[in-house]
Amino acid sequence: MNSHQGNGYLLVFRGTDWCKGLSPEQMQQVGTEWMTWYQRLTDAGKVTGGNPLEPTGKIVSGKGGRVVADGPFAESKEAIGGYFHVQVSSESEAVAIAQQCPALPYGIKVEVRPVASMCPNSREAMATAEVAGATA
Repeated sequence: MNSHQGNGYLLVFRGTDWCKGLSPEQMQQVGTEWMTWYQRLTDAGKVTGGNPLEPTGKIVSGKGGRVVADGPFAESKEAIGGYFHVQVSSESEAVAIAQQCPALPYGIKVEVRPVASMCPNSREAMATAEVAGATA
């Protein structure tokens, strides 16, 4: 079952320290390449949205969201730096777009995730309830 069909894919850019050690000129070059890549994909109708994320924020957890802590942790090599929402026909096409990321040579990682039409846990709970109802 393709629960994400029609919902596209999220490209999640992991790694906020990829630019450490680059000169200002190199950083500007990668930034220009990134914006050109984004604009080309947007003009082609493949990227429907995306943004970089600030390295600060809050983490909410615990029952009722009682625990609010500073985060995310910018020193983490796996911190999320931003995302693109891509509207493509297949996972392989989304992966091909991810492979074009200009920051890959500098250590950034791109996670390709299908966007589900329904929360997978809710879908599983509904299927389990249907099976239980059918056997009762």
